[in-house]
Amino acid sequence: MRNSTAVIPFRVQFRAGLSLFEQVVYASKKAMIAGQLRPGDAYPSVRTLSKELKINPNTAAKVVAHLVNEGLLETRPGIGTVVAALPDSKRKERMQLLGQEIEEVVVEAKRMGIGLDEVLESTTDHWRRLTREEMPGDRPKDGGRRAR
Repeated sequence: MRNSTAVIPFRVQFRAGLSLFEQVVYASKKAMIAGQLRPGDAYPSVRTLSKELKINPNTAAKVVAHLVNEGLLETRPGIGTVVAALPDSKRKERMQLLGQEIEEVVVEAKRMGIGLDEVLESTTDHWRRLTREEMPGDRPKDGGRRAR
C-alpha cells in the first residue's frame, strides 16, 4: 500500500450532513492559510483527489474548478494545477471576501443565543490553534481521510 501523505497535503475530516464538496474546499483553503500549501506548490489532480479521498470524480473536478475560479489555484500548461500567489489586495477587499462566512457565523450564533463576547473568544481560540498547531510542513499521516 502506498503512503499517500505526499499525495494529499491536507486533512479532510468528513462530517455527516455537510456536502463533500464544501468540506474539501474548506480543507484546501485551511491548508493554504496554515502554510501547508504555499504559492507554487502542486495541488492534487482531480484523479488523485477522487482516489485518495474516495469521492466522486465529478465532485473532485468541482472542487478544483471552484478553487481556480476563486483565484486560489491556477492551471499551468505542462505542469498542472498549482497554488496561486495571493494577490495584493486592500484590507477592505480582503474583508469583503469573508463577508458571507462571517454573516453565517453571526446568524448561527444569534440563533443559538451565543453572545458577541463568546463568538470573539471562540474565534480567538481557533485563530491561535490554527497558528500554533498547523505549522508549515505538517502533513497528515492518513492521506487526509478520516473514518466516517
